[in-house]
Amino acid sequence: MARIPITASLSIDEDDLTFRFVLASGPGGQNVNKVSTAVELRFDSTKLEEPSSGFLRRLQTEAGQRMTQDGVIVIFAQTHRSQIRNKEEALARLVALLAKAAEVQRKRRPTRPTLGSQKRRLDGKALRSGVKRMRGKPLDG
Repeated sequence: MARIPITASLSIDEDDLTFRFVLASGPGGQNVNKVSTAVELRFDSTKLEEPSSGFLRRLQTEAGQRMTQDGVIVIFAQTHRSQIRNKEEALARLVALLAKAAEVQRKRRPTRPTLGSQKRRLDGKALRSGVKRMRGKPLDG
């Protein structure tokens, strides 16, 4: 029973992964019609150990259409002509997805514009206003 590390505190069990091999579309010559090189990886996110509600919410957002209503993440890989490389790519994409969901975003602290930036903005507006004013009809003099 091997564990696949995601972050320092999160890892998944290799037995929780289900691989299914199917015929791939695209390049591959005669090989594409004979060998099932495309990989469908399924991972049940409900089997994660002690996930926080925030992690599950971020995982659902990150996974999007790749997560079913039951919480199963489905990743399909068929870019390579080799079954092994497609399996490695699908696993790498799952690990990246879980690692991204494990990151907690810092809360944005709203800031106010500095006095200098406000002055530069108003100076620019005044300059632009002067340019547009000069485009008007000439005064009779």
